[in-house]
Parts: sequence; C-alpha cells; structure tokens
Amino acid sequence: MPTRGAYVVTAAVEGRPGGDAGHCKVEAAIRPIGDAPEIRVSLSLPSAWNGKALMLGGGGFDGVMPVTDGPLFDLPADKVPTPLQRGYVVFGSDSGHQSNSASAPIPAVDAEFALNEEAFRNYAGDAIKKTRDASLALTRAYYGREAESVYFAGGSNGGREALVAVSRWPRDFDGAIALYPFWNGGTAALAFGHVMHGFAKPGAYVGPDLQALLFETVMTQCDALDGLADRLVSNPDACRADLAPIACGPAAATHPCLSPPQIAALRRYASPVRFAYRRSGERAYPGWPVLQGADLRGAQQLGQTAPVSPPVPEMPIIGHFWDGFLRFVAARDPALNALKVDPTAPGDLAPALDAAARSLDAPPIDLSDFTAHGGKLIVVHGLADAIVSPWSTDEYWRRLEALNGKARLVRSARFFTIPGYGHGPGGLSAFEPIWDPLAALDVWREAGTAPDGLTIEDGSPTARGQRPLCAFPTWIQYRGIGDPRQAGSFTCAAPAVSRQGRGAVPPTRP
Repeated sequence: MPTRGAYVVTAAVEGRPGGDAGHCKVEAAIRPIGDAPEIRVSLSLPSAWNGKALMLGGGGFDGVMPVTDGPLFDLPADKVPTPLQRGYVVFGSDSGHQSNSASAPIPAVDAEFALNEEAFRNYAGDAIKKTRDASLALTRAYYGREAESVYFAGGSNGGREALVAVSRWPRDFDGAIALYPFWNGGTAALAFGHVMHGFAKPGAYVGPDLQALLFETVMTQCDALDGLADRLVSNPDACRADLAPIACGPAAATHPCLSPPQIAALRRYASPVRFAYRRSGERAYPGWPVLQGADLRGAQQLGQTAPVSPPVPEMPIIGHFWDGFLRFVAARDPALNALKVDPTAPGDLAPALDAAARSLDAPPIDLSDFTAHGGKLIVVHGLADAIVSPWSTDEYWRRLEALNGKARLVRSARFFTIPGYGHGPGGLSAFEPIWDPLAALDVWREAGTAPDGLTIEDGSPTARGQRPLCAFPTWIQYRGIGDPRQAGSFTCAAPAVSRQGRGAVPPTRP
C-alpha cells in the first residue's frame, strides 16, 4: 500500500532470563502519505528462527504497541511457550497512532486520532498490510530468506483485524486466530450507544452490588442446566433467567433489588436492536448474554458508575467506545454529547453514523482465495462476553457457512465457544482457558491435522480442571458421572433448539 517508505528507529539484541534464547528487537516506523502519524512497528527476530512469522493484532481503538516478546493472549508462559521462545518472528504495530488519553480506563479507547482521515484508514485496516510488508522486508534482510508461513493472531479489535487480514489480503497470510472478534465494530458501536442510553436514564444504572446480585440470580437458575453446578452456564440456549425474584416490589425495598428502570436497561442490553435508517451493510446487533451467564462486574464490564458525557474512567467500557466512535469517527465533533444522540434514531447524523459503521464492519466473505493455498482460520468466543457479543460471532459463522458451504468451510476453519470466558484474560472471566491455539493452527496448516478433540484448562482462581474445546454449535455437557475436573467426563452436545434469535429475552413476569 502507498507510503513514503519506512525506517529502523532502534535495533538491539535482547533476551529474557529463562525466556527466549535471545533476539534482535527492532523498532521501526512507516511514514504516512499525508500528515497522519507514522505507523510504529515492533519486531522481534529470534536467534533460532523456525522460518515462520506471527503478526499480533491490537484492541479497542488501538494506539498501543504490542508486546512482541511476551505470551500470546496472556497465556501463562510456564505452560504455553511464547511465540518468540518457539522461534517465531513476532511483529505488530500501533495501527498508525499513539493513544494519548490519560483519563481512559485503558489507553485503547482514545479515538481522537480518527479526525485524521489517513490515520483512521490505517486503523480500519490499511496498517495491517503496511505493517506486514515492512516487517517481512526486515525479516528477509536479517535472515537472508523469506518467511515460510505468516500467521495473524488477535482478540477483540485484533480479532477483527485477523478477519480483515485474511479477507483483504488472503494470499499474504497462511493462518489466523481470531478471538472474540469485533468483526462488525461499527455496528457494535451503535449497539453500545443504544445500551448506554438505557443505563443513562434516571435510576436505570445497575451498580456493582446489583451486578453481583444479577450474576448470582442467573447462576441459581441456569448453572446446572448443563448437568453440573460449576458456576458456568455451558448451555446458554436453555437459559432465560427470570428477574422477578430480585425485582423490587410495590413496598419500600428492605433488601437489594432491581427497579423497573434497571430491569428495562438490562433487557435492552440483552435484546437485539435494529438500525432502520441503515441502507446497506449490517443493520442489527443481537444483544448480549447478560441474562445467560455474563458477569457484568469489573472495571472493564459495566463499571462503577452510570455513563456520562464527557466520559469518566469508572463508567462502562462500551460507553467509552460509543463516545469516541460518535464524536471522532462519525460526527467529527469533539464537543458533541454522546448521550444526546440516539443511535437508533440519530436524525441528521444518520448518514455519518451509517458511513462510519460500514468503515469498521468486516462482514464474512467467500474465503476461497485464502483457503486455496492452505490457509486456516480458528475463531474463538467466550459465552460470557459482555463487550463483544458471542451471538454476533454466531451470526458471522452462520453467514460464513452459507457463503462457503459447510463441507468446504470445515476443511479450513473452526469456531469454538467457551463457557464462562468473558472478554479476554486478566481476571475478566470466570473461566480462563489455557490451551495452545498457535500450535493448533500451525499443526493444522503444516501437517493437516484439524484442531478437533482439544482440551482446555481453567486458569482462573477457581481452577476447575479441564474441559473439552467444543465447536459451534455444540456445548459442553457433563456426562453425569466421572471426575468433573477431567475433560473426558464431558461431551460436546448438540443444541436442543436453534440458536437463531437467542439474544431475545422475554419480558420479566410482574
């Protein structure tokens, strides 16, 4: 893609004690065509190269440099070797801007960069190709030969980037891992705004104490529907939690309870939403599993305070994304109040919101060009994700099957769902899966062994032991006998009902 060239900023030999055998750490920069920021690139070149390369994706609005010498997806290095330890060249970039928001709960929710059109195009996808080509040129210069295989791995927006990579440049990548992919990022941003409008209504926000009460109520009603009470909802299709037991009655409440405005906001969060003004692309979002096992507690879930504009660090993380998307990506008006614009009926802003959403949506396509040279794709989503909905990835997969044919797609792609897994590692999940997705991808690509029959281990403080890794649409069911810490005590069961429309939630009984 067009640039004004690239250059090396620094290069030094590094190595972690007890880690990799040593590597050349390179920081580089790719010059823009116009006045956009440079794309900053990080590259780790191992002394013992296996001939393969791995590109890392970002998250949120990006603007953060990837850690190229660390563990993939924060997997524990004592159980899963880092890509660099295995001899992979590992590289990635900040997607073409640096986050500068000191007040954000995480740096990757700063969207001010989007006021620059070239910087936004880089974030939307162009930086993937530019970073890939510059990094492989450096790899070729360092080792004197080409990389034999090039993979991509990312979660959230990095998952979207993985799908963009194999869709836009199918011959440039040999495999990809997309975790909880933000594939329809623009449409999801509109849905974020819809949810935030609900919680911003008077008395509608659900604070930390009630978030815990909601979670325990769902566990009481749905935990054992998979055959085992393990504080995981493994069969969300069977779960439609009733909020009546914790709804406030007509008398003054003497115990924690959910008021009618709070129940309405939760139902809005859990239910599908349509954007009737959109004339093309994605026109709906399916809702989230907030009444089917998602845990809303935590700084990066529903937060500690109601959404406001301008945003504050303690408010829900999806409110930050909606705020940045509206003010900087769509309206290009930093002074706009995000809670004054209804994303389902935005008035004069409808064309701008539609165009902005389409620019960040990466709908499924025919993958023939990617699979023709042996490309492999692994998609993973947690069933307890309250940020990027797993039901949205279900929809992506169904459409991918329709476009490619189930029989053809299964030869090159897999979609796995994991109960209790939220939006990534780091204490956000009731179940923290420990497994080796990079090894699974590489063995599939190199040896033709599909990633079937794999097991995952719970790395959360609960440490439940092992579970099978089940491909969509099957779910993890306890056999009724056997050690619940062993994967062999479970089976991947077919759903009893269709997963179509499962984001819908029935009204709470009075």
